[in-house]
Amino acid sequence: MAVAPYYYNGWGSPPDPRTVMSATGVKWFTMAFILSNGYCNPMWDGGRPLTGGVDQGTVNTVRSAGGDIVPSFGGANGANLESSCNNANDLAGAYQKVINAYGLKAIDIDIEGGTYYDNGTIQQRVVDALKIVKANNANFTVYVTFPSDTTGPDSSMINRAASSGLTVDAWTIMPFDFGAAGQNMANLTIQATNGLESIVRNAYGYSDDVAYRHSGISSMNGITDSQETVTVGNFQTILAYANQHHLGRLTFWSANRDRDCNGAYRNDDTCSGVSQNSWDFTRTFAQYAG
Repeated sequence: MAVAPYYYNGWGSPPDPRTVMSATGVKWFTMAFILSNGYCNPMWDGGRPLTGGVDQGTVNTVRSAGGDIVPSFGGANGANLESSCNNANDLAGAYQKVINAYGLKAIDIDIEGGTYYDNGTIQQRVVDALKIVKANNANFTVYVTFPSDTTGPDSSMINRAASSGLTVDAWTIMPFDFGAAGQNMANLTIQATNGLESIVRNAYGYSDDVAYRHSGISSMNGITDSQETVTVGNFQTILAYANQHHLGRLTFWSANRDRDCNGAYRNDDTCSGVSQNSWDFTRTFAQYAG
């Protein structure tokens, strides 16, 4: 579960997950994105049904091949449940609706940009809703994913969760879109993750070892939106770092773009923008030992 590359049905031509699984050994995918369709009503991208549609088909396909999925709530676009649900009980109910629809073992809350990360009221709503989810689902895994700068993320939500008694299985940063074109993205990823670990350790009173085990990385393969280049070699360096510290999560956006562009410009749906064989990035992270 710790290695579950993002997979998105919302545009273009997503790969057959069975192809990726058989080529790389990866078993899990983080499926994006669950959003709101009206008040507190979860749907894929805010418009596709939870059951009976293309996303249900992907879930069935992955499971038939021996894998499983982690739905991701949020993303950069659309109406998020965390803002449209008025209180923690309703938000927890929306999360639970998706959990029940698929018999889930884990969810990911993906906070991008300024959607609600800087809003203390919504932060607390998410924290309280996740506490309800944890209480109502035994041995359930919760990931929270958010942006970072080169020295680590903003600490406010981690501190709020710790003071409220919420344990998150892996606080996960997206260490890219720094505006760091031309810099070594493996080094910046490690620097940012060390900053994350420090925040988690101080917030919860963990040891370094435990704090790293509750920290995670969600990278981006290839050319980022800020024209940074994350190479397969960078992924190999990040993998070694993750193995050294036993990170709680190691993933990336996305399996869809883990392909060569054949001379075309990088594309979030179809290719990475760097020279590669198909599934090289997934194949690298699939070696993570945990």
